[in-house]
Amino acid sequence: METPNDEITLKELLLKAKEWYTFLLSKWKTIVLAGIIGALAGLGYSFYKKPVYTATLTYALEDGKAAGGGLGSLASSFGFDIDGAGGNSGAFSGANLMELFKSRAMVEQTLLAPVTQNNKTISLAEMYIQDKKWREKWEEKPALKNITFLPNTDRTKFTRSQDSIFGVIYNDLSKNALTVEQKDKKVAIGTITMKGANEYFAQQFNLALTNTVTDFYIETKSKRAKENMDILVRQTDSIRGELNGAMTGVAIANDNTFGLNPALNVKRLPSARRQVDVQANSAIFSELIKQTEMAKVTLRKETPLIQVIDQPILPLPKEQFGKAKGFLLGGILAGFLTLLGLIARRVFKEIAGS
Repeated sequence: METPNDEITLKELLLKAKEWYTFLLSKWKTIVLAGIIGALAGLGYSFYKKPVYTATLTYALEDGKAAGGGLGSLASSFGFDIDGAGGNSGAFSGANLMELFKSRAMVEQTLLAPVTQNNKTISLAEMYIQDKKWREKWEEKPALKNITFLPNTDRTKFTRSQDSIFGVIYNDLSKNALTVEQKDKKVAIGTITMKGANEYFAQQFNLALTNTVTDFYIETKSKRAKENMDILVRQTDSIRGELNGAMTGVAIANDNTFGLNPALNVKRLPSARRQVDVQANSAIFSELIKQTEMAKVTLRKETPLIQVIDQPILPLPKEQFGKAKGFLLGGILAGFLTLLGLIARRVFKEIAGS
């Protein structure tokens, strides 16, 4: 019994290709019409699509250890660790710093930064809401109608509705607008990129975010150094008061023993005791002065961490969906999809008829 030959010959393949060519050629009006409709749709989209502005800020990450140099060994003699809290190996180094820029706490704090629009000071969050035209939608919702976001508002006192709105804004910005990256791991230079349809918002948000993160770092990373310096300043002021008091006591004791018989040494004892206090307090005061100066050096070394190199300046670069691009892409895409649809429709018919 002969088995059927399932192999397709070159002749059959050419005949099949000719058949498909004839079929598609007979549908040229449908394909062209679909292309024209797609081209017009693409042109209309180019008018509807707003340009996207890009605000880019470049910052440098300071290396705390490089600034310390030989001060570390000198500071250690006074009980201070200059390099312990600094350097780039801590919680605010490299990739950690980039994550800090994108963190919800920093982004939401930035949204409460003040910005001037139309001679009126509002928050960046309010500007975002106005751009999205959310206020018009909230008019019919009593729970949202009277919600406001004033500049520098205490974030911890937000209501549940305010938290929910800020969550939506954060998700949109973090996923679609904000990018923080370090192009080369060997170079401690990073870029913060903010994209948006509002040119002014993109620029101001980028600048405000950098200031917010910098202030947070100064407050957090240099906290120990500042506490050390504050303690030393208080101790120095206290010892200064004690020293002044001891010096005053010596003067009073000397006045009381002025012209005293040299044989009466007991009467000179208060003056001698005060003199010892002066010497002891002088030694302590001198040591505290040294430690206070070292603490100031440490504090200066810890701040700032972020040094802005280039900041976004208006006008910002923009990406615009061109009319010619929309017309061409719309026509090609519509024609290609129509072509695929016609092919799929005929294949299904052949399978159903077999």
